[in-house]
Order: sequence, then structure tokens, then C-alpha cells
Amino acid sequence: MRTGGCAVGALALSAPGAFAAEGAKTGASEVIFLVQLVALMLVGRLLGELMNRIGQPSVMGMLLGGIVLGPSVLGVVWPDLQHAIFPSAPEQKAMLDGVAQFGILLLLLLTGMETDLKLVRTVGKAALSISLTGVAVPFICGFALGQLMPEWLLPHPDQRLLTSLFLGTALSISSIKIVAAVVREMGFTRRKLGLIIVASAICEDSIGWVIIAITLGLAQAGAIDLMSTAKSVLGTAVFLVASFTFGRRIVYFLIRWTNDNFESDFPVITMILVIMGVMALTTHFIGVHTVLGAFVAGVLIGESPILSKHIDEQLRGLILAFFMPVFFGIAGLSADLTVLKDATLLLMTLGLIAIASFGKFAGAFIGGEFGGLTRREAFALACGMNARGSTEVIVATIGLSMGALTQNLFTMIVTMAVVTTMAMPPMLRWALGRVPLSKAEKARLEREEHEARGFVSNLERLLLAVDESPNGKFAARLAGLLAGTGGTAVTVLPLSDGDKTGSKQEKTKEPRDRVEETVKAAAQDTTLAQSSDDEPAPVDVTIRKHHAPIGEAVAEEAKKGYDLLVVGVENTRVKNGGFHQDVSRIASAFEGPLAILAGSGDHLRQPQQSPLHILVPVTGNEVSRRAADVAIAIARACECPITALYVATGGAGNGRKHRGFRARRQEQAIMKDIVEMADRHDVTARTAVHSDVVPHEAILAEVKKHGHDLIVMGVSRRPGDKLFFGDTAAAVLENAPASIVFVAS
Repeated sequence: MRTGGCAVGALALSAPGAFAAEGAKTGASEVIFLVQLVALMLVGRLLGELMNRIGQPSVMGMLLGGIVLGPSVLGVVWPDLQHAIFPSAPEQKAMLDGVAQFGILLLLLLTGMETDLKLVRTVGKAALSISLTGVAVPFICGFALGQLMPEWLLPHPDQRLLTSLFLGTALSISSIKIVAAVVREMGFTRRKLGLIIVASAICEDSIGWVIIAITLGLAQAGAIDLMSTAKSVLGTAVFLVASFTFGRRIVYFLIRWTNDNFESDFPVITMILVIMGVMALTTHFIGVHTVLGAFVAGVLIGESPILSKHIDEQLRGLILAFFMPVFFGIAGLSADLTVLKDATLLLMTLGLIAIASFGKFAGAFIGGEFGGLTRREAFALACGMNARGSTEVIVATIGLSMGALTQNLFTMIVTMAVVTTMAMPPMLRWALGRVPLSKAEKARLEREEHEARGFVSNLERLLLAVDESPNGKFAARLAGLLAGTGGTAVTVLPLSDGDKTGSKQEKTKEPRDRVEETVKAAAQDTTLAQSSDDEPAPVDVTIRKHHAPIGEAVAEEAKKGYDLLVVGVENTRVKNGGFHQDVSRIASAFEGPLAILAGSGDHLRQPQQSPLHILVPVTGNEVSRRAADVAIAIARACECPITALYVATGGAGNGRKHRGFRARRQEQAIMKDIVEMADRHDVTARTAVHSDVVPHEAILAEVKKHGHDLIVMGVSRRPGDKLFFGDTAAAVLENAPASIVFVAS
């Protein structure tokens, strides 16, 4: 053991020399760069875990990790090792800074993807009010502090105005990176107040960079560059307008085109990073920081109707595991807290923290009250806006590099950033705990929680295989109703007689146009039936040309990723309750969920206008809940009621009474679940229970008694050469006078 300990000690003692020698060889050492990354990730993750366990966000641990590895701790305990791992050579710093800067963009991309624009629109007035007062009040405090600051803290006493401007800027802005990370980690992203905090921080960050541009113009030219400032302001406005109008369609087109045409691994992720880079460069060229472009790119990607969850899953792990520890660690490395040993400087730093906190708190609180928030909400908001984080470090670094700040002032500002950022999470958590949820927001959060587990709400792409028959038109109508609930993208594979017989005929364009019009008209009806707060994005309909037999066409198209296949063809039923070979051929080519339509009655005579009176048989299993979800979505879209039917089978013998009690409890629980699902979407649900009867007979009896014209039935595929959903489904298909939608898992 002693020999091993000596060996480890010798290795540790020799490490600084080895690193220094390695760095001397090439100027910028890849080995040192790797050591820096490993150290920042390891220490940041360990301290992040510790912070998480004591109720702080893990990003604070990552920031502390940088402080521990920097001159404040490691530089005091083991200065040679600290200088060896983090040398002052510009080439070495540039390598690490490049990773950090790209990490900033990825973090803002992820934050943007999690931002719900529909909710942000509802808090726009409050966010604008808060950002204006939240910048103005602390800026005045910082500017006044610069004017009253002793000359020994100023780099150039004759340029006090420049230092005052930088102090005002440093005190006025919040770090969107820190604020967004903390709000997300604390689970407040979906809360209205959390959205106001993030939206206000975005506005403040944008205003802050305009102020920095003005300050830089003053410092470099001796006067404010009005042309540069106007370019930044007008350019930002044009960029935002363009992004949220035709920019959304361009982003969606690029994502869909890449997914549908590339066969290599992760092409969509590459396209996402390219979109982020282009938009970040655009904001840079108009004179605003690149983080704004990355954030807007994330918002547009998150608004895309396809693949948003898939993209989030693939990006999130790398960002949180690698880029966040490195970025926040580098922010901590920039601070040298050893200068605070001077009592006077320490007292000045405490005063700076107090003034910064008061200014930001007062400005945000006043803005919150002007924005219509309650006092408790405004108080919680003010607590959340007090985190400065890395933005402060960036501003301070600019000021230090251009001679507007001394090293002591730089350290004071970084210390203020660390203290205010670490104080923000517990204060925000405490303040938010005192803000009661309104009934409307509670209902919204509950609905979103259930929708996250739902079937229809998670549909991103829908494949529609239909012909020109009345049944095909009815299927197109129902597909449009489903797509309209969430702006789901629809791809249409038009069928013809040639498709179903296997010949390769040319299809005319006119039927495709009619299918597209039917889908869009139904989707528009869905949008009009919903409240403005829930209004989804417009439904994108793509007509896919094909010259292969329909089975091959469906199989090829399915590779591009679809959540549901809707089938509507003229020949659906055969005798004895089976499906026609056309339907079997289409279904066998698709491995995911199916919705197969068999129209009847008025739905074939008037497939696009006939009313719907929906019956959904339920059993309590996942298959029937999925069918109920589909039925409720259709009912919500056409503003009609549904009837949930439960068939209770009886028993015999001594245990009948006991089994009857259990059955009643079960049926009550099942019916309550369906009624609550319907209530969340403002759909009227009636319940019916039939006892001691064969299931298909109960369904037919309910249809006859109450005049239902559409049965939505959850089924499972059974093994075999032909498409078969079980005896009950076959009997309903053969005998029901109503239209049927089989929702198959």
C-alpha cells in the first residue's frame, strides 16, 4: 500500500510538469484540452449531483465546479496544477472557449424547443412590461453606482461615463441561459409564471445586447453609432417577423424533406444543427448576439408538427451531459475570489450585490404589477429574475478587454453573478410555493399531463390510404378531423383500381386534389371548434405520388415514420364479417397503429357533411382507451356527444353476488375514466352498461336503440394470413347498420 501511495503521489506531483511539457510542444495541446474537458465534466457533475440533493439546480454545481477548478480554490491549494491544467496561453483558451460558445447555442436551442408559443402569446403584455422596467430600474442603479464609485476602482477616471454604462448594463440584464435552465430543472416550464420569467429574460437579454452595442460604439468611436444601433433594432424586428411567418414553414419543410429523402444515420439532427447555425449567424450579422438566433431556431423546431419529440430525445442527452458542465464550468473559471480577502473590496462587493438585487427586484416587481400579475406572482417573478449568470460574465469580459473595468471590478461583478444565481432557486421555489394555481391553469396542466400520455395528442404524422369511393371520402374527412386537433401532418397515398390490382397505371391529378381539399376542410372545422388558446398549427397535407402496387407503396412510405395509418377503400367488407383482400394487403404493409373505416348509410351518401352520433365500446384496457381517445377527438372536432358502452358479463353459482360487486366497481371505474377524458376536452359523454349479453349483441342493440351512426371500436390484430380482429369485431362488421372505425394496435 505504501508503495502504491508513493506511486500515486509521484504521478500527481509530476502531472503539472507533464502538462506543461505537452503544452510547450505544440502551443495548443490536445491532451491538455481533453484533461480540461474531463475535469470540468467530472467535477461539475459531482457538484451538480450534490446541489441537486440539497434542493439546488445542478447547474449551480457546474458553476461551482468551475470556481473550484479555477484560481479561487485549486489555484490557492495547488497553483502549479491549476496553471498546468488551465494555462493562460490564448491558443489553449480558444479551444475550450469554442466548446463553451457552441454549448451556449445548444442550450438555447433546447430552451426554445421547450417554449410553447401559444402560452407565450398569452403572457406577452406582462413580459414586455417586466422587461422594460426590469432593465430600466437596475440600469439606473448601476449607472448611479458608477458615478459615485471611488476613483481607485476605475481603470480611467476620465472615462467614468464608460464604466458607469457597463455597470448599468451588467446590473440590468438577466441570464436567459441560467434562468431557462433553472426554470426547466425546477419543473416550471409549463407554468404561466415560468413562461413569463423565461419570456421576460429573453426580452431583457435582447435589450441588453442592444445596450452593449451602444456602449461599444461609444467606447470605440467616442460617440453613439446611431447607424449600428438602428441596424440592430430594425434587424432584430425583421428577423423575428420573418422567423415566425414563413420561417416556420421553411423549417418544417427542411425537417420533413431531410427525414423523407436521406437514408444515412441521424440526418435530421444534422439539419437541425445547420438551421440553428444559420439563424445564429443571421442574428450576428444584424448586430445581436447569436443566442437569439439559436433560441428562435429552437422555438421553430419545437413548433414543427413532426419529429419534435424524436429530435428532443436525441439532442437532450448530449447537451445536458457534455455541453452544460463545460459551459457553466468555464463561467466559474473566470472568477478569482481571492481578491475578496481585502476587507474594503469585500464590503464594496456586498454593496454591489445589494444594489443589483434591489434594482432587479424592484424593476421586475413594478413591471409585474403593471403587467397584471398579482402581488404574490410579481414577488415570485422578481425572485426569479435576479439570476445574472454567464451573461454577466460575458458583459464583464467585454468591459475588461476594452479597458472599461479593472480586474477588481470584474471579480466583483462575477461574484455578484454567482451569489444572485445561487440565491435565485431557493427564493423562487419558496415564492412559487406561495402562488396558488388558478382553476384555469390547474385544468390546463392536468389536461396537458393526460395528453402527454394520450394517443391522438401525440400523433405527429398520419398516413392516409384512400380511393375515390364514398368510403374513401369519409375516411379523408375523419382523418382531417383527427389531424386538426393538433396540427398533425398528413400524407395521402391515393388509390386507384390499378393500385389494388397491382398494375402500374398513371393516376390523374384531380382525385388527389379532392382528397387534399376534404382533409383540409375537415381540419379547418376542427380548428374552428376549438378555443383560441388551443388553436393548433395549420394542417400540412402532402400528396405522395406512387406507381407501385399499394402494398409496396405503403411499406416504402411507412419507413419515413408515421404514427397512424387511416384506410378507406370501396371494398372493405366481405361476407361472414371479414375484410376484403385490398384492406388486408394495405394493413399487412404497415406495422404501426391502424384506423380502418367501413362506411354505411348517410356517411356513404353524404360523406363530407353527414352528422355523427358516436358509440365507443370500452373494456378498460389500453386498446379500448385508445379507441375512446380517437372517438373523443372526433366528437370534439364536430361538436357532437359520444356514448361509452360497457358490457358486463355475469356469472353463476355461489360466487355470483361477490363477482357482481367487483364487476360494478370495475365498470364504475372504467366509466369514470372515460367521462373524465371527455370532460377535459369539453365533450358530452353518456354512459351505458349492458349485462349478461354477448358483446356484439350489446353493441348492435345500443346502436338500434339510440340511433348511433358511427362505432369507434378498439381492436387488436390476430395472427394469420388475413386481417382479423376477433369474433366480436367480425360480428359487428358483418351486422352493424352503422359506420365503423376499427382502431387497431
